[in-house]
Amino acid sequence: MRAPRTSPSGVERRFGDDELIVTKTDSRGVITYANDVFLRVSALTEAEAVGQPHNLIRHPAMPRAIFDLLWETLRGGQEIFAYVVNLAADGAHYWVLAHVTPSVDATGRLLGYHSSRRAPAPAAVAAVRRLYDDLLAAEAGHARPADALAASRALLTERLAGQTYDEFVWSLIPAGDAA
Repeated sequence: MRAPRTSPSGVERRFGDDELIVTKTDSRGVITYANDVFLRVSALTEAEAVGQPHNLIRHPAMPRAIFDLLWETLRGGQEIFAYVVNLAADGAHYWVLAHVTPSVDATGRLLGYHSSRRAPAPAAVAAVRRLYDDLLAAEAGHARPADALAASRALLTERLAGQTYDEFVWSLIPAGDAA
């Protein structure tokens, strides 16, 4: 049973600094497990979440470039840390610092993905929001999704100025939170 898509309400939802949102998906990105924090924050029931594509919670304010980079990294067999704004089923949004990693069996065959998310520092969200707004503006100038993605990726590369996205993410994490 898929929860109906909703429009963003502008209401921001937060979760505790001591809480972790955890989901697991299969190799196609379909949710196979969601913890109680995910269900509460996303305003979904377990029946609405499990069996659905993880992009069920994709917020329209997430730049294509970031998801493209995320999937490029995961397809390369590597983990990624990323700042993501998600859309709850009731229209609220919530920011996370996501750690997504491929899950493999003993032979190295991809089984799926594991994602743990924690609450990001407000200063990090402010910095990321500025970058993401600029990336979205670059995308908005193009009717074709492929052109929008190319413009967004080019601007991301320019804004990172020789730094990787991973280095950018880690530069925003307060020293005491790096554990």
